[in-house]
Amino acid sequence: MGLHPLEFSECYLDSPSFREKIKAHEAELDRTNRFIKELYKDGKNLINATKQLGMAQRKFAQCLGEFQFEYIGDAKTDDEKCIDESLQEFSSFLKNLEDQRELMMRNITETLMKPLEKFRKEHLGTVRAERKKYEKETEKYYSSLEKLLNMSAKKKEPQLQEADVQVETMRLHFQDESLDYVCKLQEIQERKKFECVEPMLAFFQTVFTFYHQGFELAKDFDHYKRALQINIQNTRSRFEGARSEVYELMKRIRETPQEYRQTSPISCEGYLYVQEKRPPPFGSSWVKRYSTFVKEQKILHMVTFDHRSGGKIGETESVTLKSCLRKTTDMLDRRFCLELDITDRPGTVLTVQALSEDDHKFWMQAMGGKEPIGHFLGRTYSKERGIDAQLDDVGLSFIKNSISAIEKRGIDDQGLYRVVGVNSKVQKLLLLMIDEKSNEVDMSTSEDWDVKTITSALKLYLRSLPEPLMTYGLYKDFISLAKGGSPESRIQAVHCLVHKLPERNRQVLGLLMKHLANVAAHSKQNLMTVANLGVVFGPTLMRPQEDTVAAIMDLKFQNIVVEILIEHNEKIFADAPESCPFSPAGPVFSAPTRQSKKQNRQNRPLAVYNPQALDIQNVSAVGDGSSLATDETSMGSNESVSSQSSSASASEMPEKSDHVPLSNSLSSGSNSGAPTAGASCSNTGASRESQPASTTAASEKEKPEESDPVERARLAGGRAGGKERPHP
Repeated sequence: MGLHPLEFSECYLDSPSFREKIKAHEAELDRTNRFIKELYKDGKNLINATKQLGMAQRKFAQCLGEFQFEYIGDAKTDDEKCIDESLQEFSSFLKNLEDQRELMMRNITETLMKPLEKFRKEHLGTVRAERKKYEKETEKYYSSLEKLLNMSAKKKEPQLQEADVQVETMRLHFQDESLDYVCKLQEIQERKKFECVEPMLAFFQTVFTFYHQGFELAKDFDHYKRALQINIQNTRSRFEGARSEVYELMKRIRETPQEYRQTSPISCEGYLYVQEKRPPPFGSSWVKRYSTFVKEQKILHMVTFDHRSGGKIGETESVTLKSCLRKTTDMLDRRFCLELDITDRPGTVLTVQALSEDDHKFWMQAMGGKEPIGHFLGRTYSKERGIDAQLDDVGLSFIKNSISAIEKRGIDDQGLYRVVGVNSKVQKLLLLMIDEKSNEVDMSTSEDWDVKTITSALKLYLRSLPEPLMTYGLYKDFISLAKGGSPESRIQAVHCLVHKLPERNRQVLGLLMKHLANVAAHSKQNLMTVANLGVVFGPTLMRPQEDTVAAIMDLKFQNIVVEILIEHNEKIFADAPESCPFSPAGPVFSAPTRQSKKQNRQNRPLAVYNPQALDIQNVSAVGDGSSLATDETSMGSNESVSSQSSSASASEMPEKSDHVPLSNSLSSGSNSGAPTAGASCSNTGASRESQPASTTAASEKEKPEESDPVERARLAGGRAGGKERPHP
């Protein structure tokens, strides 16, 4: 039960229970007073903390606005310009947000802090004053009453009457004060309900107004954000493409550095150690100088530079070359030396030392150097033996031997065909079985070759064929059927096209698909589902004749074709089709609506740009722009997407709604203007999360240091974007 009401009639009785009721009311008002004081203190702290947050945000915004990216080259792309200007946009957004926060703090002070403090001081403070006054009147009245009652009855009547009048006056005054005090107590008890809550309501209204302003700012920012996300996606894709090209160039330079040395018809440059002779007994010293030789004028510019001394550049010395002669070791106990005859210093011979034998030959050729009598410059060349893979009886025997060994020794190995073998072993095995035409080794019983080496050799053989197993001529037809039609029409179309392949190609393909179906049947152990096998063998069995971006975007459709071949290999390779209504040039129809839950799960929409996922997917603009649907990269899943109506059919793309989630904000932009992954990616995020960690761990654990670079790229593509890259 709450507080008892204070009856005015009880003011005249002034009973003990009435006094207890007054004390309860007073205690409640004291508690309210303490609550408001504490709330006011916390409100002050909140305002101060918010001000500190605002100052930090403004400093952060200022830092963003003052920074500017430097770029490589002499111009920036439009995307890079937008990214460069984004920091100023972010800064402006934060400043606008802080302006709204500052306005909120001012409103909180006016609508919450001041009203609460005013109520506490004016009303609760008044009650406290009334309380003291009431207690004082109580003390006076009861003291006078006791004094009156203690008067002797022998006093004169006028004195007694005067005393009675005084006490009566005090009683009336005390009762008036009691009535006022009781009224005030109950008034404040009722007033506090709205005097305290109304400022709180205004406070929350102010806070919600701030958040609404932030929401409005976010809405205004949304258009720019979407455009910027596309800019970032485009830039990231270009970066991935450029990075792969740079790595490839770096690899070529590492293999043949002299062919990529920075030379021109006009000049050549590099480091030379120059002998500086000193007076006896100090002998001579060798100083490293960066030298530039201008061929036409035969001028050699040399600047002293030592990396160990902090990279300080010394003075430049220039000399004119008359002749250059290779200096042999019997003349000077140093290798790679040259004697330079200087025209501007008659009789002076400058001795320089190159960094290596190749560097020595480079400078000799650049300066027109001559050999001493009895010596000559020689150069040896080495040529790696290539793999001459042919679809002949030897190749067929190798395929059968490999399949037999894999099914006997490693059908349950986790990551089968995903985990790559050591490059040197793979090359050795393939050369042994193909180039040297030695088919005497039975790999199913031989322990010399592990399973991952055999699987890598089989894939390398298929990639090394002069023409892919499914031929260049039928490539577009296979891709076309995968992009549309019902599941049944796809199977029928694949059936027809397979029987258009050359006899040997169809024989090998059937043998391989039967084997892969057996591998997929053990997917609970090896984690290689039909979808994962499609990822591995799609780019291996079929590829376009020309490497273009458009062709690379069709990688996921290659996977779908291979999945159909694996799932329906018995029907496709058993007999030729009775009729082939499929026409590659004909219209592509969308698939009918599915009814089963499994099929509905396969109607997956295209994925959209996700900045967090891009770092994992490593989508590149040069060919890894497409990725797999959820179950395609999940090694634990037994579903494939080959039965889908179309993973990229325009008729099945999700329609745009008025409210597009943040993660879907690029679906429209990528489809309309960005030649990047947004228009062709499938839903990869969920699939990557659902992929068991055991497979990745197994791949990392078994990954050799000396792995095939092609396999490394394919494996990286499989982990990052859900597929293997085609062999270049």
